[in-house]
Amino acid sequence: MAATLTKDQRRTSPHAPRHRGRTVARHRNWVGGSAGWIWLLIVMVPIYWIVITSFKAQSSYYASNPFAPPVEPTLANYRMVIESDFALYFLNSLIVTLGAVVPAVTVSFMAAYAIVRGGRGRFLRWTNSLFLMGLAIPLQATVIPIYLIIIRLHLYDSLLGMVLPSIAFAIPLSVLVLSNFIRDVPKELFESMRLDGATEWGTLWRLALPLTRPAVVTVLVYNSLQVWNNFLLPLILTQSPDKRTLPLALWSFQGQYSVNVPAVLASVVLTTLPILILYVVGRRQLLSGLTAGFGK
Repeated sequence: MAATLTKDQRRTSPHAPRHRGRTVARHRNWVGGSAGWIWLLIVMVPIYWIVITSFKAQSSYYASNPFAPPVEPTLANYRMVIESDFALYFLNSLIVTLGAVVPAVTVSFMAAYAIVRGGRGRFLRWTNSLFLMGLAIPLQATVIPIYLIIIRLHLYDSLLGMVLPSIAFAIPLSVLVLSNFIRDVPKELFESMRLDGATEWGTLWRLALPLTRPAVVTVLVYNSLQVWNNFLLPLILTQSPDKRTLPLALWSFQGQYSVNVPAVLASVVLTTLPILILYVVGRRQLLSGLTAGFGK
């Protein structure tokens, strides 16, 4: 008498027939993968050329293949850049970036929390609309008003004169991103904190901040990139060489040593290195903050 398999046995039996509909065929996207590798090659070629050229001597740069590695690597170009007040320019950029990003993100986080938690008020709705209007105003359209305001405040040719406009232009986008993330926090958690006797200030820093940490890191990294690479504000609002930031100093260095291509590229590497380190450190939080909304 032939033994009959139960329903559960047929599921676990290795000889049980499998439905064709359940087999998932993996189709590789060869076109997309090839395009990705081609784009990576296009991006890496100029980076490779900049790095290897920065280690070449000026005399051997024109006599050798531009894409060939240096036969005798040298750090003379980096030494020349560092001796050209690079530390001072780096400190100026660091002060402007931290002085603009930290207050901007702090104010934006508190404003986003107030907009989400008290969004029924007319004043907060008007404030949110005002922040959204700030996204439509480019920096280039406000150059003359910013220059006149900084002159009236007697802040021209100072680091504070660059910090204040940077804070103003970093707040609108930061409020938009942070408010969307705070809005996704379940309301039951806020109610539980209130029943436990927590104040709004305590709820802000003990509940909202930990749950929206990816968004906070995202706006921190994004605004740091924008302020660090800003060239227009230092060009307009400064005059003294000791108040230059790294992008403006790089432009001046390029004009002074335009014939010495390896030295110019060494300054490019040193200027880009802090931003690269910042991206590597905050890469995971940045990617999770940018992609968190797609899975909901």
